[in-house]
Amino acid sequence: MAVLETIRVKLGILITVLIAVALLSFIIDPSTLQSVSSSMSSKYDVGEIDGKSISYTDFQADVDKFTTINEILTGSSVQNEQQQVSIRNAAWQSLIDKHLFVKNAKAAGLNVGEEEMVDIISGDIASSVISQNPAFCDENGVFSKEALLQFIGAIESDQTGRFKLYWEYLQNAAQTQQYYAKYMSLFTQSNFANALQLADQVAENNNTFNVEFVMVPFCFAMDSTIVISDSEIKKYYESHKKFYKQLASRDIEYVVFEVVPTAEDIAAANQSLIAVYDEFSTTDNMKSFLLANSDRQFDNTWYKEGELNRVAKAVNDFAFSKNASVSEVIADGNTFYAVRVMEESMVPDSVYVKYVPAQSENVDSLMTLAEAQWIPQVPGFEDVMTAKVNSQVTVNGLVFKVLDRTAPVAKKRVAILEKTAVASKETVNNCYAKANTFATKSAGKYENFQKAITEEGVYAHPVNKMLESADRLGSVEGTKEVTRWAFDAKVGDVSNIMTINNNYFIVAALTGAHKEGYTDIKEVASSIRNILYDEKAGEKKAAEVAEKIEGLTDLNAIAEALGTTVSTKDGVAFSSMTSQGLDPKFIGAASVAEEGKIYGPLAANIGVYVYKVTGRDTGAFFTEDDAKARDAQMAQYTTQMVLPVMMDDADVKDNRARFF
Repeated sequence: MAVLETIRVKLGILITVLIAVALLSFIIDPSTLQSVSSSMSSKYDVGEIDGKSISYTDFQADVDKFTTINEILTGSSVQNEQQQVSIRNAAWQSLIDKHLFVKNAKAAGLNVGEEEMVDIISGDIASSVISQNPAFCDENGVFSKEALLQFIGAIESDQTGRFKLYWEYLQNAAQTQQYYAKYMSLFTQSNFANALQLADQVAENNNTFNVEFVMVPFCFAMDSTIVISDSEIKKYYESHKKFYKQLASRDIEYVVFEVVPTAEDIAAANQSLIAVYDEFSTTDNMKSFLLANSDRQFDNTWYKEGELNRVAKAVNDFAFSKNASVSEVIADGNTFYAVRVMEESMVPDSVYVKYVPAQSENVDSLMTLAEAQWIPQVPGFEDVMTAKVNSQVTVNGLVFKVLDRTAPVAKKRVAILEKTAVASKETVNNCYAKANTFATKSAGKYENFQKAITEEGVYAHPVNKMLESADRLGSVEGTKEVTRWAFDAKVGDVSNIMTINNNYFIVAALTGAHKEGYTDIKEVASSIRNILYDEKAGEKKAAEVAEKIEGLTDLNAIAEALGTTVSTKDGVAFSSMTSQGLDPKFIGAASVAEEGKIYGPLAANIGVYVYKVTGRDTGAFFTEDDAKARDAQMAQYTTQMVLPVMMDDADVKDNRARFF
């Protein structure tokens, strides 16, 4: 019952949160929810998986479920943006697994039966989802069936429903894990190279050849006699269309008005530091002082020379100067510092420790079982660095036993009073006024937008083919509002002012829209023309070489006719063509050439070749074990590509960027 009580304690914090959520369901008018739901069309679906549309409502329900799971696991209902992203990703992955991966696994004849589920949930082959769950482990971290059974027994009596939700999550995760294991085993077990295949790999890697060749490089000057027709471009485009597949995107131009502190704002920051400088120099309660007066809080970190360069070089230089005590005011751009050396000592960079939870019933016994490891100096654990060898110290709920340490070096504890200039309200208002003037002159139309650029003397940043997931414009992060506007607007529209992170005001114009599908042939015609030109130019150069060397059967004579010399390359291997310093197309052709016979002209990637293989050698540096290891690596890569290939084949559409 102790384990059950622990579970209840750990999860009890969230009861209030869940009750609050339940109460909200009574407060919100159901008709309102229905109205919102009915107003959403397929255009606003979160995505599509193997032909199944995922509505925002359904996805949000999964997100809510995973949010609760996260609360259960962390014991906190607070999620920062990073946690929210992780939760949404987990919810989306669960949908991929359910509607695509498990579906395909079953289609391949795989299944996870009831008896098998019993085994992976509570049997001798319990899934790591269960066996490595701290809630089902004893005080030594060993999986306990008793703890698991106590949890299962508590599900019915749990009025909050959280135990049931968590248990369903664990069962589903364990089952999905088993499907993955079975499906991936199909690939690993089928990745069998027979003796003949292994022998071919060994021969391919050990067989090298020596080659003599004459190379005439392609001319960089354009040949006006080579003409590429529109029909040739179209034919190439149609035969290579798969390479021109594209996602929906937008072209925009945007003007950004950045809120920058003025000279007055900078002077104000300097004066605010000077106002508290004397107290900083003398206070006995530095932690509280900095908490109230500084942009940088106090920490107990021991710094060695050079490490404070990350703050500012001048800060580091003063702190490690001779007899340093309290600095004068240090200016570094828009930031001002004062430095006070608090303490000096010889401190190691890392220590070799064992550690266990401080609340453990028998710390000494557990300490003997704990695994020793080196830990670097990290914030919050400074006392561990200075503890004596073989002593124990409690820090942040953990008991550390110091076994060894690196050699001590000279380090200092410093307090840094920091004030960075921020834009005043007046500065922000002035910046907004400039943005507003520009937006007013643009009046929502692109032609006005262009005129306003000239009149206001600002610069419009172009962005081509911006994806719906874009969340950054140049150096400005968090620009999702701009992206959403661009995908809702019409070509030629100009936005209102969009405020980004309270530091930027952006006005954008939509200049182009590209649908999901294939890039328009007009957009790629130029690049295709260049490809076809290179092909024809290579063919023409090869024909010219063939004409000049007609009847010649000696490489030296051929080189003389072409105005160049014969080159040689020994020990060339087909398997490593990318590291030979030669044209891969040439190496590929030469690798299968008959020894002693002159071949060419061959139009390769950088020039035209005439060549002769003069000899072949067989080494023994690549073994059958090497071939097996390579196959194993390829098998691992193959398993990693299974799900991406499935998603591509099923044409999975992820539209979450429209909403989050």
